[in-house]
Amino acid sequence: MTTTIQVDGGTVPPVRARRLFRPAVLCGPGSLSPADRAAIRAVSGPRPGRFTIELAINWAWIAAIMAVGVLADQGAVTLLCIVLVGVRQVVFGLLMHEQVHRLGWRGKYGDWWVNLLAVYPLFATTVEAYARVHLSHHRHFMTGADPDFIRKSGADWMLPLGVRRWMGLLARDLTGLNTLRLIRGKAGTGIQAFDRPHPSPRWLRVAFYAASAAALTAVQGWTVFLVYWVVPLLSVTQVGVRWIALIEHEYNVEGATVREVTPLVLPTWWQRVLFPDLNFSMHVYHHLHPGVSFSQLPKLHRIYQRAGQLDETAIFRGQGAFVAFLLGRGGP
Repeated sequence: MTTTIQVDGGTVPPVRARRLFRPAVLCGPGSLSPADRAAIRAVSGPRPGRFTIELAINWAWIAAIMAVGVLADQGAVTLLCIVLVGVRQVVFGLLMHEQVHRLGWRGKYGDWWVNLLAVYPLFATTVEAYARVHLSHHRHFMTGADPDFIRKSGADWMLPLGVRRWMGLLARDLTGLNTLRLIRGKAGTGIQAFDRPHPSPRWLRVAFYAASAAALTAVQGWTVFLVYWVVPLLSVTQVGVRWIALIEHEYNVEGATVREVTPLVLPTWWQRVLFPDLNFSMHVYHHLHPGVSFSQLPKLHRIYQRAGQLDETAIFRGQGAFVAFLLGRGGP
């Protein structure tokens, strides 16, 4: 059954009037024991050290991948390197998400540095703009005031996707046709809430791009930049962002609670290596406890598990199980 909703005088079709997922997490934080709530408080708060390590590792991987591609100078290796760089570009987006919740670098210039080292290179948005979008999503979850709900309501987000529709979406992502839509969706235009207290000045972004252009010119690196940065950004990264969005929520359910429309996916160890999603597949815990860093989400999972508040049969075991669900071929 589907219906439509009115948003700012317009209609967002179609909206599913039922949910698809059986909630894997059986209760909210208020139903946990005092001891469990104390354990959660102990793992809450920013983790700037882990954030710094992830950022440094990500840049190190990208530098190594690009070096291999340039030195090999062979078509198949170049293609593989483009895929691997695209995966690592998605990690920068996930670190931006972490910073939006002030779980990375604190202080007056924390957002500035994250913009410079992780967000400006992606061209799409800024920490400040994305904060307006994403924090509005948290506050107004699955309502007409949730910008993600508005943007992701419609045929492209009806689950399961089925093979034909998913192949069509992948084709649009890989050819860069969805890039502009992604940029618009994360721009925060028209959202006034959640302004950061010390926003990065406009000149910082201009200076970053000017300095980057000058450096690329000086080292004659434009070809490498276009092949190993721009191409993955317009193709592989868009596929990665699509995957992150699909694993985040089922969006076409007006008024749903987080536990009803957020799958819990536990990737295998090798899937975490190939696609390091910073525990984003445990997104249900992030919404229930947004003050807990990505690095601590597995501990939250164990706390809920010990408390007997998980439906183990509703958990997707491995990304393959979730892919099968997206294709309409099963699920927990």
